[in-house]
Amino acid sequence: MQVLVFNAGSSSLKFGIFSVATETREVFKGCYERFRAGGCEYRFRHGETDERGAAEFDSPGEALKGVPAALKRFGLDAIDAVGHRIVHGGARFSSPTLLDDETVEAIEALTPLAPLHNPTNLEAVRLCRGLWPDIRQVAVFDTAFHLSNPAFVTTYAVPLKWREAGLRRYGFHGTSHKYVAERAAQEIGRPLSDLQLVSIHLGNGASICAVNRGYSMDSSMGMTPLEGLVMGTRSGDVDPGAFGFLSRELQLSVQEIEDALYDESGLKGLAGSSDMRDIEDRAAKGDPQAQLTIEIYAYRAKKYVGAFAAAMGGLDAIVFTGGIGENSPSMRRRICDGLDFMGLQLDHDRNMAVNLSGRAAPQIQAYGSRVRVFVTETAEQLMIARETAAALAVVPPGGQLRLPVAVSARHVHLSREAVDGLFGKGYVLDQATPLRQPGHWAARERVTLVGPKGRLERVAILGPLRERTQIEVSRTDSFALGIDVPVRDSGRLEATPQVTIEGPAGSFTTDGLIIAARHIHTNPADAARQGIEDGEYVDVRVNDDDRTLTFGRTLVRVGKDSFTEVHIDTDEANAAGIEVAATGELVQV
Repeated sequence: MQVLVFNAGSSSLKFGIFSVATETREVFKGCYERFRAGGCEYRFRHGETDERGAAEFDSPGEALKGVPAALKRFGLDAIDAVGHRIVHGGARFSSPTLLDDETVEAIEALTPLAPLHNPTNLEAVRLCRGLWPDIRQVAVFDTAFHLSNPAFVTTYAVPLKWREAGLRRYGFHGTSHKYVAERAAQEIGRPLSDLQLVSIHLGNGASICAVNRGYSMDSSMGMTPLEGLVMGTRSGDVDPGAFGFLSRELQLSVQEIEDALYDESGLKGLAGSSDMRDIEDRAAKGDPQAQLTIEIYAYRAKKYVGAFAAAMGGLDAIVFTGGIGENSPSMRRRICDGLDFMGLQLDHDRNMAVNLSGRAAPQIQAYGSRVRVFVTETAEQLMIARETAAALAVVPPGGQLRLPVAVSARHVHLSREAVDGLFGKGYVLDQATPLRQPGHWAARERVTLVGPKGRLERVAILGPLRERTQIEVSRTDSFALGIDVPVRDSGRLEATPQVTIEGPAGSFTTDGLIIAARHIHTNPADAARQGIEDGEYVDVRVNDDDRTLTFGRTLVRVGKDSFTEVHIDTDEANAAGIEVAATGELVQV
């Protein structure tokens, strides 16, 4: 599938063509930026071609109209789908969504939450729907990744009526934070679900995200992209009392204050320029205001790194990305210096020699540093292409339902008795992260599995509680434990081996240790469309390239509100070459 991706930002238009199969490959990369009266700069990269120049477009919207001609010039005008970055999806849009009239109206209704971005995003959507009316287009939302944030993170301490009206924290740059977290986990060689990361996206828009064991736990941005770090033209955190003060002292309206906080603040308000490159050049020449701006910018970011490490209760790595994060070694050093008490030490030579070619993710911490430090290019467009293709693959026009494939790492389902033994009588698990299956969640707490040969640390707990404890591991895990573990359908626990589970308040030895048989969760409507029934076994083929693999004897489970997806374990995912996500289809017999 050839996917055209648009990232229409507040100060640039980025777009690209991606070939999406088992892996996602960038075919063309384009960008229009540095808009000013009468023109802008552009850069097109395709194969060995790296073309730069000036174009007569004075806004991202105008530049978008020139994209079809640019693609045609490179012979890339045959596309199958269009994916759009949409900054604010509110609480409604938790996944990529097909863009129809109803969806466009719903996004437009969210404009007050992102007045600087959603209008630009929607302008691109409308133009593209006019330019390519017969091609399906998908919205991928910045906010979706952060909908896993717990209520104590998203809730403002304000009157109930305000909260009922929709006042809450959302978080942004989710596509970027999700990608760089996955990229760091790949480099570390550990599952993302085992890691505690801080992702630092520093660009014209800037935010920091706490990625706690695979899920966004908190973000520096809030209800709008205005909260948090100092940005190009946005203030970041300010005292809400400033509105009343400015109204009384300068007779400014709420709209005038809000406009200034979005368009005249941040780097521009402090130093007169929204470009960190210009500010660093001036600071090096002795400009005191530029120097103060840099200090403020770095301090705000450093403060959030420390706060998020404390919130997660640990830190394995931080990842720098975004235009400033990728290209300013001095800013990376300012943020990292002084964090030795957390076990983070920067290697200044490695920091100065960062090379990001080939989507590299170099590590720049000092040898012996407990916390790793990565730098990598954000790949929002690649993620948008991947998620666009996945969204459309679920229901191709006139075709068979595609099945999302989810990789299930080791975990336990605990009984009340087990929770009491591991955490103390009456202990209530913290339902930290909702799962895609309705009513299911991952707990904040972790346990250890102990076998005669070895231990598996930090094993996830999934809820709700069950009448009988069930422990699910992979075949590889069974060798690590030193236990012969049978493959069983979930809930069929008779004559299963025992294992010891350790928690902070004690240990609990129980049977119920299984390798979970692969299965499909689905709902009655999707089951009817596929012609399958609860309890039957089917074959599922995943991937469409030379790593194609068919999983036989896959159990069908039909539930009233189930989210349709195939569950396989990590060994099966490795066999199929699945790194992040995939889709499959039933084998017709």
